Amino acid sequence: MSELRHAAKLTPDRSVQSIFFGGGTPSLMAPDTVDAIINEVAKHWRVANDIEITLEANPTSVEAKKFSDFNAAGINRVSMGIQALNDTDLKRLGRLHTASEAMQAFDIAKKYFNRVSFDLIYARQEQTLQNWHSELTQALDLTIDHLSLYQLTIENGTRFGELYNKGKLSGLPDDDLAADMYLATGEICENAGLYNYEISNYARKGAESKHNLIYWRYGDYVGIGPGSHGRITVNGVKQATATPLLPEKWLTCVQSNGYSFETTDTISHSEQAEEYLMMSLRLVEGTDLERFHNLSGRDLSSDNIKALTEAGLINCKNNKLTASTSGRMILNAILKELLV
Repeated sequence: MSELRHAAKLTPDRSVQSIFFGGGTPSLMAPDTVDAIINEVAKHWRVANDIEITLEANPTSVEAKKFSDFNAAGINRVSMGIQALNDTDLKRLGRLHTASEAMQAFDIAKKYFNRVSFDLIYARQEQTLQNWHSELTQALDLTIDHLSLYQLTIENGTRFGELYNKGKLSGLPDDDLAADMYLATGEICENAGLYNYEISNYARKGAESKHNLIYWRYGDYVGIGPGSHGRITVNGVKQATATPLLPEKWLTCVQSNGYSFETTDTISHSEQAEEYLMMSLRLVEGTDLERFHNLSGRDLSSDNIKALTEAGLINCKNNKLTASTSGRMILNAILKELLV
């Protein structure tokens, strides 16, 4: 609580639109702890009437009694890390739950919360386009209003990266099949009434994740707890914050100082503009070019915008820059061209 109080001193007279309990397995927390944190937030900031309070949960940690208590504590949205709807792929992904357990957990969550989102990963080993079509359709048949659908990516320094480098990750789809899966994902979700409001997120109108929209619209957010990061504006200056990754070190800092997070960097106006562009272009609403100009003091290259527009990768209208469907699949390359 002392860390929340410290954050409040740095960001007085603000309105809180969202609280997100994430990272690790927050559903293992005692509901009384969640209740105390929510009440502490309300003591120090104005709380929006329609505040979104999300709890991340793994299917293995879901209990009906606990979800009932979380609801009473103030949680009004749950995000579940389901990731696949068959046991073979769950095992390949290193998940500890079964598909049956995932569905049982989802049913419990729906009983206590009006808003339940879950994650699925596609472009998995041996997955065909038809397999993904069937699995996504199954998910949409659950009368859900929000899905986070991520393409499996292999990154160095991860377990999958190590397996891939050793040649032990066979059956991954090639780039063409992965692209077909992305396009099919948007089409299937749209037919079910969910639109692709962000590259990997799909929702019915009004069910978008407020918390994540704050990130992508480059708003301020406070990060509390081990390994958390934040972006806060203090006296008109945008700053990055970070806390120690190791829980033991984080706790020692809090016990000694009353808080652990530090303002690691003052973010320059040009850096703010770049971060805003990188985040906002992920959204279907796109980038406000006037805001980019106000942050950076410059405009993006009109020649590059024209070339990317003619290539069918972006659209520029009414001072708004948006990525096309095909552009979203190579967004990093587009950003590289825009930020020269």
